[in-house]
Amino acid sequence: MVLLGPLVEFIQNILIKLGLLNSKIDGIYGTETQKSVIDFQKQNKIIADGIVGQNTWNVLIPYINGGLGFIVPTNINYSYSILQININSLKSLYPFLEIISAGKSVLGNVIPVIKIGQGKKEVFYSAAIHANEWITTPLLMKFLADFCYCYVNNLPIFGVNAKNIYDLCTIYIMPMVNPDGVNLVTGEISPNSSIYSNTKLIADNYPNVPFPNGWKANIRGVDLNLQFPAGWEQARGIKFSQGFISPSPRDFVGFNPLTEPEVLSIYNFTLRHSFSLILAYHTQGKVIYWQFQNYNPPNSLDIGKQFERVSGYSLEGTPFNSSFAGYKDWFIKYYNKPGYTIEVGTGINPLPLSQFDEIYIDNLGILVLASIIS
Repeated sequence: MVLLGPLVEFIQNILIKLGLLNSKIDGIYGTETQKSVIDFQKQNKIIADGIVGQNTWNVLIPYINGGLGFIVPTNINYSYSILQININSLKSLYPFLEIISAGKSVLGNVIPVIKIGQGKKEVFYSAAIHANEWITTPLLMKFLADFCYCYVNNLPIFGVNAKNIYDLCTIYIMPMVNPDGVNLVTGEISPNSSIYSNTKLIADNYPNVPFPNGWKANIRGVDLNLQFPAGWEQARGIKFSQGFISPSPRDFVGFNPLTEPEVLSIYNFTLRHSFSLILAYHTQGKVIYWQFQNYNPPNSLDIGKQFERVSGYSLEGTPFNSSFAGYKDWFIKYYNKPGYTIEVGTGINPLPLSQFDEIYIDNLGILVLASIIS
């Protein structure tokens, strides 16, 4: 198993929880981490070579699957590999989950959707369509893990019986729309790789955007949330006037709408269903955006006000320069049903993980209410 930054962080996190590593999580497989791995191997009577190979990984599985009191790590860079590990853990623990492929990214990474519930009502939650907003992925994954735990133990989640939610609603979660971009920002793509070099060449044309932390786009430099047929031409005019006229770390709308495989994945997946409501998770501002132009889907304002109440976020109209060609915009335009962009946290993207607990508490009510609200 090849270990890059986030995977090293993942291993370090486990070793620290086990009391075998005293240093901080840094994503570097140095001498201290290697020694801790050797100590772990000796304790478990497997070959003590300091390499996290398949035998060592097999011994780690019980801890990966919740033996340390958690499944979803919320204190490390959350890359696509960590997502895959967590999905496998949740599926093994909760076989009623259904894992669906919605499509593939530019680099061929499968874009997963997790289905939970058996109700007639269908809702859809998505996250990390922007690469440096990846903190929204562990947000949805922790919600999924907590919901599963409450369901099997007949417990409430945010005051609502999880079994009632499961019976009345089907929730579809696409936790990482942009896996390639997330891997670039979190460090899973090596700086020594040709992929990294290619994205650096794109970024060099936009020196005012920090690299790689300022990267929102997919790996080809197209902003995925400016690709939907809902005022795409207006979005192009606005972004071109701002100077984003070619592939860029952010705000390049592409040469046409619906050109990128990640966009087609979420677009076509939505078309195959009849979602009564969607939540699109982003970061910046503790704001809920609920409108697209003059569309006013039934109950959308009232639902938004309930989200505002349980989260403490502000319900607002989308700023004009950001009000075209997004996924939420297209959903509202096409279906005339409630759709919401939830902007979590404040600060500079990627948001620091020190904000995660607050973000989760703020948004748990929205995630639960969206599944039961009419």
